[in-house]
Amino acid sequence: MSHPLRDLVQEAFAPLGVLARATDHFSPRQGQTDMALAVADVVAQGGSLVVEAGTGVGKTFAYLVPALLSGERVLLSTATKALQDQLFARDLPRLVQALNLPVRLALLKGRSSYLCTHRMEMARRDTQIPDRHTVHLLSRVETWSLSTRTGDLAELPGLDERSPLIPLITSNRENCLGSQCPKFKTCHVNAARREALGADVVVINHHLFFADMAVRETGMAELLPSVRVVIFDEAHQLNEVGVNFLGHQLGTSQLLDVTRDILATGLQLARGLADWQGVCAVLERAARELRLMGGKRHSAVKLRWTEEAPEGIHEGAWAQSLQDVGAACVQALLALDTVSEIAPDFMRLHDRVAEVAKRVDAFLNPCASDAVRWVDISASQMRLMEAPLDIAETVRERLIKQPSAIILDEADQEPPPWYDEPTLEQTAAARPMEDMRPRTWVFTSATLGDDPRLRWFTEPCGLESATVLRVSSPFDYPAQASLYVPREIVRPNDPAHSAQVAAMASDAVRRLGGRTLVLTTTLRALRAIGDVMKQQLEGSGIEVLVQGEWPKRHLMARFREGTKAGEGGCVLVASATFWEGFDVPGDALQLVIIDKLPFPPPNDPLVEARSKRLEAQGRSPFNDYFVPEAVVALKQGAGRLIRTESDQGVLVLCDNRLVTTGYGRRLLAALPPMRQLQTAEALAQSLDAMRQDFISRASTTTF
Repeated sequence: MSHPLRDLVQEAFAPLGVLARATDHFSPRQGQTDMALAVADVVAQGGSLVVEAGTGVGKTFAYLVPALLSGERVLLSTATKALQDQLFARDLPRLVQALNLPVRLALLKGRSSYLCTHRMEMARRDTQIPDRHTVHLLSRVETWSLSTRTGDLAELPGLDERSPLIPLITSNRENCLGSQCPKFKTCHVNAARREALGADVVVINHHLFFADMAVRETGMAELLPSVRVVIFDEAHQLNEVGVNFLGHQLGTSQLLDVTRDILATGLQLARGLADWQGVCAVLERAARELRLMGGKRHSAVKLRWTEEAPEGIHEGAWAQSLQDVGAACVQALLALDTVSEIAPDFMRLHDRVAEVAKRVDAFLNPCASDAVRWVDISASQMRLMEAPLDIAETVRERLIKQPSAIILDEADQEPPPWYDEPTLEQTAAARPMEDMRPRTWVFTSATLGDDPRLRWFTEPCGLESATVLRVSSPFDYPAQASLYVPREIVRPNDPAHSAQVAAMASDAVRRLGGRTLVLTTTLRALRAIGDVMKQQLEGSGIEVLVQGEWPKRHLMARFREGTKAGEGGCVLVASATFWEGFDVPGDALQLVIIDKLPFPPPNDPLVEARSKRLEAQGRSPFNDYFVPEAVVALKQGAGRLIRTESDQGVLVLCDNRLVTTGYGRRLLAALPPMRQLQTAEALAQSLDAMRQDFISRASTTTF
């Protein structure tokens, strides 16, 4: 198959092509070229392409080059804001310059990423800001707000994403005043969306994409009609992100947020015109009573909800608690009705409370037949959840088959509240002449399954008919990496397992001198292993970092600093998000220890519902769901080890089921082909050799 775009892409990736001439450290890789040509073909023809590209293939350039050379408008979605920033600030500008293309780029995030100057001013007048540190941080934000062009809070160093200030200085769909906001003309969210309308390449994230499908309010409804190429990187997260957005949820923290906003706005703008304290006291009490329905919890749990009430909760008391929330909402709506003409803030608050009341009614009615319900409970809040089992039908019916279904139909819908009339230039850019060619959808990740058709990904995402390509990693794993499975360790369900993992990990860390990542499958194991390792490594000069003690960015920065000459090195004990997106090439990370095979929790309501559906289809939940889930998670965790062609490292998997069971052999086959270490002595020798090599090179290197 030959067409002009394919020829351009072939030339770009050639040994003496434009990339080799214009970018540093570029070397042709057959896998990267194969992927780029496959992307070029689907861009030229339209349709869907799924690509699993192993670590080191260079998939980012493989999809960006054909997308940019095509001249089409491109929507690029990632799973994380960190990769969003990297693509927009580093990868795309480098390629645009190398290819010498007149391309306009735009970055579009969700509301919570941008400063809302209206809410910042309200926060300054708020007497309920929790502490002096938050007040000082607000002052820093106000100073920064005078100079920022984008309002993207990622620009502000030292602002923890967990800070209680964030919800006070950002808006969300529920509290945004839209075009009625006094700061609308200078709104950072609105400016970012208008910029995206006029751009050739727009970088978003999966959360924003699916949020729009759920509410048609994030700007995508205006943007997507003019885009012909849509690329999802980190596509392995697509199903879970979509499931969370395409369902329904109601949280007690959401109730308390609207209560706080009603009280603050009422006392600031309409004091004495309604009993704000009384109305808010009733709503707050109803929210707290609903949370107490779940009992005292010291850690997060999920409760099944297959009957009238969640498991362990009395049906009558549960229904009454929900009805009390609904009644409190009615009282709040009556109070807001009396002041709705005073300020747009009150009209938006009315809409928020009405939406809460609508969700309460929905949860008082039976669950949809193709969905599952559960309740998430933590020490401080409760969330009522209803979600589809996957995104397959949504993708097939609203994206691949009928993409226009998610476009805002201006004939019968109001434009979203943020929308402002575009200029003629923006209109021309955002609404080109009618293009009848089919849209292109590209889905890619380093891990999408372990079978040729990548069914773990394609089935729940409704992409069974997509073209599938698997591109292997170019790394020499037998020469660069080793795998060790301790045969003598107890089974993972044994109470002594975490202690044995911690002891073995501590010994390995001492021998290597830090430079170790310990990944756990549960938060309980995280705490147990982290505590023991801190005790055992005390006084060793090796710092033990544990997820949760600091923000993720701080932990990653400190871990990398631990390899500097003269320092003892670091070990990071982590779970959850550190299984992926933690990129530490070179000597900073040479040992990855995984506590056990990462099967999904069998008692999770969503996992249970998916298992039952497979059983009803006559399929094996274990073979067709649990094992593929573990394969993908294990490949992600193992992928932290080798990041470049020169990296050396050891992967230790503290679960001997990998070598003693049939499904373990399937998981082992899905891992990169590392050489296997059979004994503890062989592991020790490998760690000693890496340490000596590190010391030798460190003595001749200036850090």
